[in-house]
Amino acid sequence: MTVRSLAVDAETWPIKGSFTISRGSKTAAEVVVVEVAEGGAVGRGECVPYARYGESVAGVIAEIEALRGAVAAGLDRERLQRALPPGAARNALDCALWDLDAKRAGTPVWRLAGVPEPRPAVTAYTISLDDPPTMAAAASANAGRPLLKLKLGAEGVVERVRAVREAAPGATLIVDANEAWTPALLAEVLPDLTRLGVAMIEQPLPAGADAALAGIDRPVPLCADESCRDSATLAGLDGRYDMINIKLDKAGGLTEALRLADAAEAAGLGFMVGCMIATSLAMAPAALIAPRARFVDLDGPLLLARDREPGIAFEGSVMQPAPRALWG
Repeated sequence: MTVRSLAVDAETWPIKGSFTISRGSKTAAEVVVVEVAEGGAVGRGECVPYARYGESVAGVIAEIEALRGAVAAGLDRERLQRALPPGAARNALDCALWDLDAKRAGTPVWRLAGVPEPRPAVTAYTISLDDPPTMAAAASANAGRPLLKLKLGAEGVVERVRAVREAAPGATLIVDANEAWTPALLAEVLPDLTRLGVAMIEQPLPAGADAALAGIDRPVPLCADESCRDSATLAGLDGRYDMINIKLDKAGGLTEALRLADAAEAAGLGFMVGCMIATSLAMAPAALIAPRARFVDLDGPLLLARDREPGIAFEGSVMQPAPRALWG
């Protein structure tokens, strides 16, 4: 009987400058890479442990290492869903198993998953939280990109959006508050954000404190990120959000992300597909959901000082399908 082997490693990928959201800044992406080998084929997956969910690099590695015996015995994707909770550890292992199965079968992951073949997709490009002039300068430098995502905090919301809008008048703007707003602040800024042409507001209120969104007038669609981790959390969004952000690191891999996309559509919710800052190896599985998404936000490699080789090719904001040598 062929035995599967498991390798787990931590990697650090420098970010261009720094990246700031309402919860803080960082200058490097800390990722965990998993390899599962069997019969000469190697499947890979990458995840980003996220402190917001109580994760750390060491903790994620420990979760994965605890399944070493199960992996050697042939752990498959469905049993993995029960072996680990949603989160980064399950994501890396799930994506590695998809990649391994595709390589052993000699067929691409998209065909195994029963989804359309990936096509070039326009991704958002993220403008990090900073003062209005600095954000405007970043927007001006990227004014040719069709979709810009603005990271915002609780201060100077309208001033920052207005500065970016003036610097990039032709771009579609989406904004992400990362749970930093209050109901009063949302009500205050919503008319101005509507006039400035903002196309979507992501997670304005803290998860667990967003009941105030129920029944309010939403001239700009609201998107749940931290409030929607996987399909088990979807029911609690009724009447509060118009969309959800599907991230493989939250959902715990491509398997659950596909289920979540189906469940969102059945519930009448739109969705975007998003990412943590990571390399092309983390973007490739998420790209399988992109054809169904209202917005694609898979710009992680564009924010890094360098990407892994081979990586996904980006032509401006147009993301090409991942090369088979990378994943899938």
